[in-house]
Amino acid sequence: MPSISVPGLFRGRKAWAWLAAGIVLLIVLVNAMSAIFGGMARTNAGEIGVVRNGGPLDNNNIRQVMDPSSGLTWTGLYSSVHKYPAQQRFYTITAQGSGDKPGVDIVHVPSSDGVDMGIEGTLYFNLNLKHDVIKRFDDKFGTRKFTLGKDTYYPWDGDKGWSAFLDQIIRPVIDNDLRVQIGNFRCADLVSSCALVQNSAAVPGQTPAAAPQANGTANNNNISKIQDAINTSLAADLKETLGDEFIVNLRFNLVRITMPQNVQDAVNKAQAAYAQVSEMQAKAAQSQALVAQAQAEAQANEARQKGYTACPACAQIDIMKSIPPNVTTFAPGQGFSITAPAAGTKP
Repeated sequence: MPSISVPGLFRGRKAWAWLAAGIVLLIVLVNAMSAIFGGMARTNAGEIGVVRNGGPLDNNNIRQVMDPSSGLTWTGLYSSVHKYPAQQRFYTITAQGSGDKPGVDIVHVPSSDGVDMGIEGTLYFNLNLKHDVIKRFDDKFGTRKFTLGKDTYYPWDGDKGWSAFLDQIIRPVIDNDLRVQIGNFRCADLVSSCALVQNSAAVPGQTPAAAPQANGTANNNNISKIQDAINTSLAADLKETLGDEFIVNLRFNLVRITMPQNVQDAVNKAQAAYAQVSEMQAKAAQSQALVAQAQAEAQANEARQKGYTACPACAQIDIMKSIPPNVTTFAPGQGFSITAPAAGTKP
């Protein structure tokens, strides 16, 4: 059996110890370099950053705020940066999608006369960038998640996180304000064609009455009133709901108001009926005009004939005047004819 010397065994164990120590040192260096480089951050022109402490031995308090377009900044080891939009943002409610999400999304609120109105519009706003305000915003909303579909996100988790925050916090306030303001007007005050079905008394077997006159100018004024009221009330309601003036420079544009499909179908039928009435009235007026024209022509012919009876020569004169210029010979009969003189000759 071969023998192993003690010095040789010691040298082998020492080599393994150095190797293990090197591996541990490499891991420590990698983590240290990662932490050091991870402690540097910057913001783009369209975002503001709220820096929070991190790490196993540190608290999670706010460390600092990074303004838009900041240079490379030391944020501390294991700190996290919550980046929020610093430019004007918008929240769209439309049949083509809401905000950054696909799909149909319309606010349905009743008018004062009980018609379910579909509202489409866009809210423009800015996030308050004052450092003390944005810190309070991050404390209140940046530390909790919001649901979007089947997933949850922080407000600073990109566009999805911001959309989730708007859907759960901002959208209910918009819906409530629209419900209050739209409830102050009748359907016809907002959509002119609504008057076609509300003011028409459709009686079976009777011809529909003439279409009621819609006041488009009044409708536009009412929509402007709604926009102004929403712009005023939204600012106050959001401040009360959020607990601070986190959202500023609000402006709501009311883009479109639609009626339920059954009401729209009734409007289309009413418009078709009124169009038929208008067509019949036009045909009747045209027939009356033709009758009046025929009566006038008959009266004129009768008067003309009386004149010719009293003055036979006048009849011949009118006949001569009515001869076309391209006729060179006129022969009414009984050996009587008139020939126009040749060109270049004097009569």
